[in-house]
This record gives sequence, structure tokens and C-alpha cells, in this order.
Amino acid sequence: MSLDHLPTPCLLLDLPTLKRNIARMADAIARHPGVVLRPHMKTAKSAAVAELVAPGGGPITVSTLAEARYFATHGFRDQIYAVGITPAKLDAVAALNADGAEVRIITDDLETAQAIAAHPGRLPTLIEVDIGEGRAGVAPDSDALLEIGAALGPKLAGVLSHSGHSYAGRSEAAMAELAEIERAGIVLAAARLREAGHAVPVVSAGASPTALYAAHLEGVTEMRAGVYMMGDLLQAQLGVHPLEDIAVTVLTSVTGRYPARNAVLVDAGALALSKDRSTEAAPRDWKFGRVLDVAGQPSLGDAMVVRVHQEHGEVRAAEGGTLDLDRLKVGTRLRVAPNHVCLTAAAHPHYHVLDEAGRVVAVWDRVNFW
Repeated sequence: MSLDHLPTPCLLLDLPTLKRNIARMADAIARHPGVVLRPHMKTAKSAAVAELVAPGGGPITVSTLAEARYFATHGFRDQIYAVGITPAKLDAVAALNADGAEVRIITDDLETAQAIAAHPGRLPTLIEVDIGEGRAGVAPDSDALLEIGAALGPKLAGVLSHSGHSYAGRSEAAMAELAEIERAGIVLAAARLREAGHAVPVVSAGASPTALYAAHLEGVTEMRAGVYMMGDLLQAQLGVHPLEDIAVTVLTSVTGRYPARNAVLVDAGALALSKDRSTEAAPRDWKFGRVLDVAGQPSLGDAMVVRVHQEHGEVRAAEGGTLDLDRLKVGTRLRVAPNHVCLTAAAHPHYHVLDEAGRVVAVWDRVNFW
């Protein structure tokens, strides 16, 4: 099937690029003996992708109960559900584990830890540690860490951190520095719990930039990363992958031409692309996405989606450039590379998978929602 036969807007996944991105991260983690890559499936949300990145059933990371159930059904039983658990969800996780899965949960809350300890089900739990992101977690040198560990007792399975603030890094040296801060913090947390008499088999850290650029990972047992598989404009600017190695794009059609403002409209708007402006503070701001030709090439120059409405995207050239409207007739197909692929992909039910020649060779499902 060619791209001319697909409805627009829809999600495309370039298989050769996906495989390059997967290999790049695998090579980076292989530099650290004893460290396991636990890929985060929150971006891909696809069992077919999981088969490529974690063959044989894992380990993987998930971000919703829907993902946990979906991947367990597809044979990926070794999971970390990496969002703070609530007591209302404990029964669901315990049921998955009773059915043969090994889903670990996380918490940074003492009362929740007490609820986990009191629950009759198998609920191995990691304590979330904040090593600088400021989103969730207890400090590695805090009393709360030991209190939660004591409350969990034998259900304590380890510690977990996320260096999401590494996305603010703008050089390999900066990201390597953040990786070392994370490593030192999570290892300190594990050491304090061990000194208090607890077993801490899992020391889980990571984000795509730090997983790639960590100088060493002594004391860490596994690294989690996910967006690197698909890539996006922000990750490219962080050096996670080359700009041309964005595996996911949105196929869209021109719906109108407007010579007075040298712009065209396309049928990919906010609902197909998201409104994420994650490149706004990056070296290059791509507004709402970089516009490529139907073959995925930058033959339109630095064209970008400068404005989005619900179902409309407005495409213009970068400042100082012009669009060739003669080649952008109504119906012309284009592709948009996203700023933040996680949010863009979440708008779509499946991937249209492309081979080396740009032909659609498969349709892979996704598990969306919660």
C-alpha cells in the first residue's frame, strides 16, 4: 500500500529508523556491565514495538494499568508500573500478579506504603526517589525514605528515580553530569535502606538523555528510557538521535492555499499533532512541528506548522523563507515531525508501518487511555 491510499491525518512509523534508534540505545547500555535496559513503553504503547526492543517478554516499563494489562496479555510480564500507585489500584495490580505477571509498583507516600503492606496480594514495591526533577519522590537522604521502607517491610523491592530534568540539558557534558547526580542519589538511597536492614535488589534510574550519556552506572541495576525509540524534534536537539532519525510522523493533506500570507492549511491540527511546544526553549523552535514532503524529506526547507486549531494546521516557511505554493496544491500529502512524540502518538489508534522504500507493510496497534 502506498501513502496515497491512507486517510489523513494518520500516524506513520518508519521501521528502519525505529530499528536504528533501538540499536543506538542498546549499544549505549551495553557499555555498562550488569546494567539492564528496561525500556519504557509509554510512548510506543505497542506490543509489536516491544518485541523489537525487549524480545522474549521484557523487562519493560509501563505508565498505565491499561498498558500493564495489554503487555501482560502479550507475554511481557516483567513490568514496572512507573506512576505513583493509589490504594484503589492495588487490587488490579495484585490480580495481574496472581495471574502470572510480575508488576512492580512505586510510591513515595507513607500511608500508601502502609496500605500496600496490609494488602494480601503480591505487590512488590519500589520507593520513588527525587534526585532533582522535583516532580515526585522523597529525597535520598530523607527520614521519609526509611519510614516508607520500614512500612513496606518485605514488600520493598527497590528504589526508582527519573531524571526528567535532563531534557533541559543542552550538551552531552551537561547530560552526563545530570546522569551522575541521579546515579549518586539513587545509589545513596539504596545504601541507606540496606544499612537499615532491607533488601534492595532493584536500583532503577534513567531517562533517554542520561541513559545515553552516563559516564558510568556503578550501583545501578537498570536504566529506563522510552522516547528514544520513536524520537522527536526535542530529542534530536538534545543529541539523543540525529534529526533525520525521527521514526514517527503524521501524514497530512493540504486543504487550502493562501498566497497573501504565503501559507497553506493542512488537516492535521491540535488533535492530530498536540499543542506541545517542547522545542520553544530549545536551540531551534519548530512551533507545532517540522513539515516534510510525503517521502519524509526536508525539500520544503524549514517549513513548520506555525499555528493549530482543532482540525487545522497552518504551515509557513521559517522566518525569511517562502513556500512554493505551486507544489502545494490542495490534496498534496505532507508529513509532520512532532515536537513531543508521546503526546502526538497518543492521538492515534495505530501505526502505519513503513519499510525502506516508504511502503506501508503493516498496521500495528497501540494501547491508549488508562
